[in-house]
Amino acid sequence: MNIYVGNLPYKATEDELRNMFESFGEVSSVRIITDHESGRSKGFAFVEMANNEQGAAAIEELNGVDFIGRPLTVNEARPRQERSSGDRDRSRGGGRPNPREGRGGYGGGNRY
Repeated sequence: MNIYVGNLPYKATEDELRNMFESFGEVSSVRIITDHESGRSKGFAFVEMANNEQGAAAIEELNGVDFIGRPLTVNEARPRQERSSGDRDRSRGGGRPNPREGRGGYGGGNRY
């Protein structure tokens, strides 16, 4: 079972999370999600547990528990949603601006 762990303190480590979840059963993997550029934690992680029943018990017991001064959000991870095509269009950048596209205001030019 893949488990989402949110509201994670930035200084939390994968070993600390593994130790917390191992009290409920076998932990297959722990992955704290980090920013690609800075390497800093984004404040959430995924914990993969080998057994669904043990994963459900961990979710039940750990959701809302204080961890390094923050209440954790722990629930079953949902599959990642595909982004809509509108999101992709917004990220297109670069290139030269089209000189025919106005930027507002008076277009100018010789009137006579």
